[in-house]
Amino acid sequence: MNKLSLVSVVITTKNEVKHIANCLKSVLKQTYPKNKLEIIVVDNNSEDTTKNIAGKFTQNIYNKGPERSAQRNYGIRKAKGKYILFLDADMTLSPNVIKECIDKFQMLSLSEVEGSNFKFQIDLVGLYIPEQILGDSYWCKVRNFERSFYNATVIDCIRFFPKRIWQEVDGFDESLTGPEDWDFDRKVRREGQVDIIKSSLYHNEAYFNLNNYLKGKDYYRRSIEKYKDKWGENDPEIKKQFGLYYRYLGVFIEKEQWRKLVQHPFLAFGMYILRFLVGFKYLLVIKHV
Repeated sequence: MNKLSLVSVVITTKNEVKHIANCLKSVLKQTYPKNKLEIIVVDNNSEDTTKNIAGKFTQNIYNKGPERSAQRNYGIRKAKGKYILFLDADMTLSPNVIKECIDKFQMLSLSEVEGSNFKFQIDLVGLYIPEQILGDSYWCKVRNFERSFYNATVIDCIRFFPKRIWQEVDGFDESLTGPEDWDFDRKVRREGQVDIIKSSLYHNEAYFNLNNYLKGKDYYRRSIEKYKDKWGENDPEIKKQFGLYYRYLGVFIEKEQWRKLVQHPFLAFGMYILRFLVGFKYLLVIKHV
């Protein structure tokens, strides 16, 4: 057990009284040894009792703003762990997530792959964690269906990585709000190999409200043009992330995922309604930029 690495779990919060306890409980219920876990909560001036609740689980509570990217960077700077896992407060982990991440790094990062006349070391730099959306409403089920297509694509973001990688890529871009995930993900992927685990994390959208969802998309899209300018309009990943073909068709049919569309037509219909509404919001934002 002494050979196991310390993992720092960095959680960003802002008025998350409904979610933070469940999030922290799920971290403490991990099958990975508790004495090898460090929990860091970075709050952004909550006006509710978020920090009080978090204080029952960890002493590592900080206040930082103005946005999520700055909170994450601050928490990771404070982290003592060799590995970082970052979460939003409305997320919970299935019990084996951290253990599986560590096992994957030990298996791939340290193994040598032998070829016919050579051998080389795999440099694993980050892991995706499959995400499932929680909630019983139709729109929550639609969101979960949609999200199932995105795992380990350019629409996803790694969540588990060595702290040294965060340092090497200069962390999250604090000038971005929303696309900072995609920006960080692609910077990390340039450093080596990424992979995905089998265990899931759960995103609680039981309070899903379609109007609020679209308002949130509107808010985050204010950084989109800055992100696109950073990488260039002709960048292949930019074309995927914002192009009509990939976002409305390509990501849903690659790797034979089209079978899910056929098997769940009612959810597929709702998914395309959401995609249309988000796209419409995006056009409105760009029109007023």
